[in-house]
Amino acid sequence: MKPSVSCVFVCHDGAGRILLARRSEQARDEPGTWDCGAGALEFGETFEAAVTREVGEEYTASPLEIRQLGVRNVLRDDPPSHWVAVVFAVRVDPAAVRIGEPHKFDELAWFAPGELPAPLHSQLPATLALLP
Repeated sequence: MKPSVSCVFVCHDGAGRILLARRSEQARDEPGTWDCGAGALEFGETFEAAVTREVGEEYTASPLEIRQLGVRNVLRDDPPSHWVAVVFAVRVDPAAVRIGEPHKFDELAWFAPGELPAPLHSQLPATLALLP
């Protein structure tokens, strides 16, 4: 087995709010938790192309600005997985955001960093710690 590469993105409105999605009952893991977006890097794809594709798929929006924040080595026991997560901050137009993958998410909402919903996905706090 080899680690996979994931592009993790925290979408924001440029005014301090971040976009989170509640994972649906059909989500791969941790249904009912709030999380930012992410997707696997495809062979031959740049990070920016992967983030642009995934933001479009998950939130029906186009990135207005993409900024790399850092890298996380994600080792999980349940489900067993190993990801190298390249983390990005992505500014989007709130008016353009919609649920693009209802089989993965059942709600989207904007939050101030100090007013996050519960429960959060287990990986989200470490991701948000990379925000400036």
